[in-house]
Amino acid sequence: MHFNPNVCATAAFLALSAGTAFAEGELKLYHWFDYIPQELLDQFAAEYDVTVTMDTFDSNEAMLATLKAGKLGDYDVAFPSDYMVEIMANEGMLDTFERTELTNFENIMPQWIDVSFDPGRNSSIPYQWGSTNFAVNNAAYSGDVNTTSILFDPPEELRGQINVLDSQGELLALASMHLSIPQCTSDREQLQALNDLVQAARENWASFGSDIAKDSLVSGDALVSMIYSGQAAKARAEGADISYAFPSEGYVLFADSAVLLADAPNRDNAILFMNFLLEPENAAAVSNFAQYGSSIIGAHEFLTEELRNSPELNPPSNATGRFVQACVEDVQVVYDTIWTNLKE
Repeated sequence: MHFNPNVCATAAFLALSAGTAFAEGELKLYHWFDYIPQELLDQFAAEYDVTVTMDTFDSNEAMLATLKAGKLGDYDVAFPSDYMVEIMANEGMLDTFERTELTNFENIMPQWIDVSFDPGRNSSIPYQWGSTNFAVNNAAYSGDVNTTSILFDPPEELRGQINVLDSQGELLALASMHLSIPQCTSDREQLQALNDLVQAARENWASFGSDIAKDSLVSGDALVSMIYSGQAAKARAEGADISYAFPSEGYVLFADSAVLLADAPNRDNAILFMNFLLEPENAAAVSNFAQYGSSIIGAHEFLTEELRNSPELNPPSNATGRFVQACVEDVQVVYDTIWTNLKE
């Protein structure tokens, strides 16, 4: 048999390439603020020879508005919460993929695959999960914090020193729980009650700020702040003497996802990055940084002990978490009006 060293060298290179994904070019992310360690982005960039750029948003609604305003096609991967995944899919803003494109798909915990907002995970992968509640300054208030009355009918000592998230879905969901009415209700009396509640409560709020929620608690500028669980944990770590509430009326549970956007300019790199996030150690790196839960098999062993025992990730057994619901179009118009009037 004739031995050709050039052919053998080429075959060896191809065999190596088959075992290692090579890429080049760019990856453009649209991501939550303060939510992923730069070191992990740098690791992906170095491993795949890809230039990673990232813009940030502070609410699902802000992200949706930006993409609808002409930015769809500028980004490859975005990171919406559960209900927003469904909204984006319904509006044709998501691409789909085959499971075989993600070699780490099997790392997803089974309970996070057949989800209502993306059954079977055809456009998204689970990213992080947590809750949206509020935290209260312990020095300023010693009463029961586990009630939505803190936000919507606050005690005298907290009035005028409350920050709420600039997030329509989550704030109105908590208000609905406070009133014990369904989310996305079409009942006129219930909608009037919802509007009346938030308009009256607004008089007791100092600010609408998602990106200031943590810092306002640390500085003491706010005695109460509606906040994401991971941000509350970070505030505690930075010295804020706060209690994170799990209201008896209910709290918002969220599950963020990484979605493949329609018209992604770098689809192949988007798939590589989503697969990269499904590696247990990488998923844990995100959770350890942002202080949220992971949905990836094997990530738990890489989580810090502090995160595993975090009070923000371990609600009491009598607390009930609910996802924000995506309303049908005609009902959503009413909720948008309530929100617009609230922000004026």
